[in-house]
Amino acid sequence: MLNTILITLLIVAISLGLLGLKVFFVRGGKFPNGHVSGNAALKERGISCAQSQDREAQNKPRFSFADVEQNLNDSIN
Repeated sequence: MLNTILITLLIVAISLGLLGLKVFFVRGGKFPNGHVSGNAALKERGISCAQSQDREAQNKPRFSFADVEQNLNDSIN
């Protein structure tokens, strides 16, 4: 049991060390941005994350009075 825990901790420590090579040994190094908004290829296509799209949709007015008036006038005529 103790051997299994020690081996697991060693594997986790090696994994973290390998993942952090750039962060630890390069000046100004940081982990890459894995978020959708940080991906240049997705930005070019106009794709953003669901949270950002939801926030934009909630802030956008559902209708304007000019649109309502136009629709009413169109339905009357």
